[in-house]
Amino acid sequence: MSLFVGSGVALVTPFHEDGSVNFEKLRELVEFHIENGTDALIICGTTGEVSTLSDEDQLECVRVAAETAKKRIPVIGGAGSNVTEHAIALAQGCEKAGADGLLIVTPYYNKTTQKGLVEHYTAIAESVNIPIILYNVPGRTGLNIEPKTCEKLSKVKNIVGIKEASGNIGNVTKIAALCPGFDIYSGNDDEIIPCCSVGGIGVISVLANILPKETSEMVHRFVDGDAKGARELQLKYLELANALFLEVNPIPVKAAMNMMGMNVGPCHRPLTTMEEDNYNKLKATLEKYGLIK
Repeated sequence: MSLFVGSGVALVTPFHEDGSVNFEKLRELVEFHIENGTDALIICGTTGEVSTLSDEDQLECVRVAAETAKKRIPVIGGAGSNVTEHAIALAQGCEKAGADGLLIVTPYYNKTTQKGLVEHYTAIAESVNIPIILYNVPGRTGLNIEPKTCEKLSKVKNIVGIKEASGNIGNVTKIAALCPGFDIYSGNDDEIIPCCSVGGIGVISVLANILPKETSEMVHRFVDGDAKGARELQLKYLELANALFLEVNPIPVKAAMNMMGMNVGPCHRPLTTMEEDNYNKLKATLEKYGLIK
């Protein structure tokens, strides 16, 4: 059974100005997404700046989100590491904190071989009792999950899907062909409908932080058979989706949310404020879409 169909928001982690996690705001964001039709919450992924959080803050974010969501929509905890034993500890911590599933990025920097990926993910999967979504983002990690490797991992009982952010639609097509019944989620907001067209069932989305209803509707239109309507929404919001990547994610989406009065605070260094030219481009795009005046 799929963890979710539709739009899973890659939720930002809100911070106070001193860099501490703003848990009150996190609760507000969870309620905002439930009220606005988001299908799942991805806590402490890339957009949630997980690589800058302590393990304690990471697991507390998952706990607070799960406690607030109260099973109304799934909470999926980010639990990746480039050390298998550390990833196991985080996965078990997320499960204990109330997560309904896990999003686990490939090892990074030291990386590994394809054989190592199978061993890494299998060990994590065997350590928990909740579903796992693989996370393939070679642009950040320097490591690609090859389709044949995905096929092997799809046979592990609780590895149920993949967030595919390689930017290579051919990769997605091969995974869909090799892994029938395996859940595929687009990891790129500019490829939601292309991904769905070859078997994807949703997106893990940055755009959904500011357009939750529309992002969910885009996927559900396609799933419900309205390919034309889904395509129209993909193209309508393409410029906005691209503007959220004018600089390294999540710098622009946090800037956008703050412009919209959502008050999610700064990023953790080394991520910083936007360059003035890019900030003005983002502001103009938000104005064009009627998100700010």
